[in-house]
Amino acid sequence: MTAYAARPEPKAATPLSSSAILDLVLTSLDDDKAEDIVTIDLHGKSAMADHMVICTGRSTRQVSAIASKLLDRLKETFRLSARSEGKDIGDWVLIDTGDVVVHIFRPEVREFYQLEKMWQDSGRAPVA
Repeated sequence: MTAYAARPEPKAATPLSSSAILDLVLTSLDDDKAEDIVTIDLHGKSAMADHMVICTGRSTRQVSAIASKLLDRLKETFRLSARSEGKDIGDWVLIDTGDVVVHIFRPEVREFYQLEKMWQDSGRAPVA
């Protein structure tokens, strides 16, 4: 008679909604010490996403690390493989989850592009 180890039950994925993704994004950014986090509500203003999040990392290494951790958490929590650009360079990383678009900048790059100003009257809300 052969004994078999019990197969662990697969982890149930957390329900996928734009507000759940936004909550995870904001928690992840805060946990990884992102600075000057801004959320912009895009409901009814753009078809590209429901929310945009913009934040700053202090260095290229921190920007890349914040992005990597966020991508890992999205995959672990929602089984979501978000698209990303710029992680290898670390000046500006774009992460697109479909419902939430995240921009992680180095301070100088964020100042240069001033992305928030494009959406200035569209519900800019700083997150503490």
